[in-house]
Amino acid sequence: MSIPFLIVCLYIVMLFVISYFARQRSSGSATNYVLAGRQLTTPLITVSIVGLAVGGASTIGVAEQAYKVGISAGWYTTAWGIGAIVMGLLVAQKYRELNITTIPELLGRYYDKKGMIAGVACQILIQLVVMSLQYIAGGSILCALVPEVFTFTSGVLTSAAVFIGITAIGGMWSASLCNILNVTLKYIGIILATVFSVSHAGGIDQIRLQLPANVPYFDWFDGVGILGILSWIIVLVTVNLSLQSIIQISLGAKDVQTARRGFIIGGLMMLPIGFVSALMGVIAKTMFPDVSPALALPMTIMSLNPVLAGITLAALWAADVSTACSLLLSSATLFSQDIYKKFINPTVSDTHYLTVTKCSVLVLGLLTLLFAMTISGIINTLMIGLSLTAAFSIIVLFTLFAPGLCRKSSAFFTIMTGVLVLVLWQSFPPIRIFPHVIYLEWLACLAAFLLTYLLDRVTILSPKLVQNEKI
Repeated sequence: MSIPFLIVCLYIVMLFVISYFARQRSSGSATNYVLAGRQLTTPLITVSIVGLAVGGASTIGVAEQAYKVGISAGWYTTAWGIGAIVMGLLVAQKYRELNITTIPELLGRYYDKKGMIAGVACQILIQLVVMSLQYIAGGSILCALVPEVFTFTSGVLTSAAVFIGITAIGGMWSASLCNILNVTLKYIGIILATVFSVSHAGGIDQIRLQLPANVPYFDWFDGVGILGILSWIIVLVTVNLSLQSIIQISLGAKDVQTARRGFIIGGLMMLPIGFVSALMGVIAKTMFPDVSPALALPMTIMSLNPVLAGITLAALWAADVSTACSLLLSSATLFSQDIYKKFINPTVSDTHYLTVTKCSVLVLGLLTLLFAMTISGIINTLMIGLSLTAAFSIIVLFTLFAPGLCRKSSAFFTIMTGVLVLVLWQSFPPIRIFPHVIYLEWLACLAAFLLTYLLDRVTILSPKLVQNEKI
């Protein structure tokens, strides 16, 4: 039995042991399960947001992109970090003051029923797409790690089993506590592997000599391009302002300052790690110039010392585990809170609600497998899917900072505009007048929101008035 396989097996056992102990904390109420009882500390918020952000796209995906365009692919993870910092500084306190569990709950509180239903459907769809990419990255890692045991398909299935199992057992406590191990492992593993890979290749200058001259592999900007990097930053700032899985982490903090500090520290931790993964992708280009870009990083790591290779690939798989668990839990929360409890069984008991949430983890986790088998191109797919959060960010920002411009139908028409733009972008190329769909999403959704303000005279209640009524 290979050393890398033993290391991964040990890692899986440790995850389930942590989840078992987390189960004790998550039992008793649905709030404990989906929001960790709102008791997460700054370190747990930090590792949770880093764990969510630095996943398959930030490691395997960045290396895949760097294999083709160079080290500038690392800006993807830096963009995540910038987004987390903006979230911490701008809206973390506002979300906590609203005392909500989900984004659609906010929509239902201030806007009409159509807007809330559209919000639930789109948030779940976005998160399932993102989660499916973690399955793909997980399958690639296990296939490269132990090819005599795993095919790509069996690797995807194994990844799914672990993601679903950990999440179902302990909810947010499980995801948060496992992220202490995940984040530590992924940072140590990736950094050590990069140092050893550079040394094994003979240094940066030697690596540079072996690369094709027609690609700016060591330029910080030219490979992806300034507009491409700016697009990533806009997308991921947008995502951090309104994606359910991110908001759910902040809502699990024990107070506002804890949430804010955790996001800022987590964002700072993310800034450099993408470039480390990108450098590994560049090194992979010199070692395996003709392989599939998605397999480049795992294959490069497997050429290292068996123990280091096992630790590093387990670390990369840890990145998938941490991201997928958060996404899966938040998707299940959206279904149980905003579909089941709102429309199917409004008088559901807390115990039954908890059971529904756990069953949702299982069903949505299996549904994600269908996405995973049909998606290719990790970062490109991710950027398209996440661009739909522009509609949610516009709604949230106006609700929190300019409620006087909000109307009852604003959410529905803004979200539908976002969906329409995405469909047209994919099916009607002549409208692609911008370098990325995110620019058109922001312009179109902002126009829809403001046009609704002019045409609809039914206003929403101010968030402060709603809070006073609840008190």
